[in-house]
Amino acid sequence: MIEISHLYKRYHNHHGSDWVLRDINLVIPDGTSVGLVGRNGAGKSTLLRLIGGIDRPDKGTIIRRRRVSWPIGLAGGFKGGMTGRQNVKFVARIHGVKARLDELMQEVQDFAEIGPAFDEPVSTYSSGMRARLSFGLSLAFDFDVYLSDEATAVGDRAFKKKAQKAFKDRVSKASLIMVSHGESILKEMCQAGIYLKQGEAFWYDNIEDAIAEYHHETD
Repeated sequence: MIEISHLYKRYHNHHGSDWVLRDINLVIPDGTSVGLVGRNGAGKSTLLRLIGGIDRPDKGTIIRRRRVSWPIGLAGGFKGGMTGRQNVKFVARIHGVKARLDELMQEVQDFAEIGPAFDEPVSTYSSGMRARLSFGLSLAFDFDVYLSDEATAVGDRAFKKKAQKAFKDRVSKASLIMVSHGESILKEMCQAGIYLKQGEAFWYDNIEDAIAEYHHETD
């Protein structure tokens, strides 16, 4: 279960700023996969980062009673001066992996398919290479809840197909909170929906109802 209570978030600049998220109160049940829907800029990726602990709220709390991944598809968390291998080792140690560290690194290297670049600084990577490494690293761990921000939209057609299969295999044993502009994959992968509008969040037990409400707004 993930409990979100009186959550507020905004990004400060010299012009001042409105709340991206304002007084969000949600309970995401165990075993329920959820799609986040809303206009561009509605705060979908922001909420995903907050749930994953990548970002912090200005006010409010998020209680995670299960192991939650960082957002798959988010490739901005690597240390640019470290190689891909060093980054993988660093993350693995944070998550307490010791016995199978070499095996895990080989799994990520094989999955990412970035060749010798695995031993080059991440600062030299293209955005696609970063995304491949992030995706492979995310799927190397067993989480109870996976967070996905357009996770399977990276790489060429062959890599996307492989990524989609690996992603579905993982999520079949866990649950998912997902941002995607593809309504078909939201309907395929998610049962419930959260519709974000003007800083507020609305829960729907059926993802199709959340998508229908989004259509009502945009139409």
